[in-house]
Parts: sequence; C-alpha cells; structure tokens
Amino acid sequence: MSDQLSNGAEQSSQASSLPMHVLAQYVKDLSFENPNAPQSLLPNQPQPQVNIGVDVQAQMVGEDVYEVTLQLRCEARQGEGVAFIVELSYGGLFQLPGLPQEHHRPVLMIEGPRMLFPFARAIVSSATRDGGYPPLMVNPIDFADLYHRQGAAAAPQAGGTEPQQPPF
Repeated sequence: MSDQLSNGAEQSSQASSLPMHVLAQYVKDLSFENPNAPQSLLPNQPQPQVNIGVDVQAQMVGEDVYEVTLQLRCEARQGEGVAFIVELSYGGLFQLPGLPQEHHRPVLMIEGPRMLFPFARAIVSSATRDGGYPPLMVNPIDFADLYHRQGAAAAPQAGGTEPQQPPF
C-alpha cells in the first residue's frame, strides 16, 4: 500500500514539475449563429442534437515560444433545422524551457489544450446561454487519445511510415 502511495506521489510530483509556462491565453475567434431564432426558442421545440468537433494546432511563434490553438465547433440541430452554431478558436502561448526538442510536440498537443480546455468550455457555455439556450457543457476531452489518433490517421497518408510532423 505504501508503495502505491509513494508511486502516486512521485507521479504527481513529476506532473507538477512539467517545464511548461503559460504566457498568455486569448480568444482568437468566436462566432455564435442563431439562424432560426426566434422560432427555435419557442416552447415545445424538440431537444437539439449537438455535434461537437475538436481540432488542435501548434506552431512556433518565437524562440522557445509556441502558440497552441484549440478549436471547438458545436452545431445543434432541431429536426432538419439548425438551432445554433458556436465556433471558438482559443489560443495560448506556451514556453518550454529546458525541455528536449523531441518532447515539444507531444507536450504542446496534449498538455497545451488540456490547460486551455476549461476556459474554452466556459466561453462556449456562456455563448449558448447568452443565445437563449441552456448552457452547453462540452464533455471533457482526452487530448492524449486525440493526439495518438491523429498520428495514426496521418501514418497511412505517409505510406505507412511515421507521420510527418512540423519541425518544431
């Protein structure tokens, strides 16, 4: 039991010592469309069916400074019509001092959006609430799984070799 506790404490210590600094967070682009209002807001409307798309991008913007952009697209449909569409591009500037270059991409593409997500989720929630709908609470996203799936999807395009990655 004590081995499990010390192992957990060691893992927690390693996670908290991740050499990653958040320099800034910001909304790059935000769009809310309510194309069928006020009809879509009338009582007795069917419950909207919501589809959510997620994309993560990272690029070097300075020496040892990277921009990570988390993009969320949420589209709600009531029957054949669109109730609302929210598109958010939320960015963050990160610095990775002392981290070996080969670890930059996975850290940026997994830990970066993980840090940005709660703020992006709150913005989407506020936008839908302000649009007259119940707040849309986007479920947590497993960015490690997303990163690995994107890598696996890129492998067949490269002829079965390692996925091509930007040179940061």
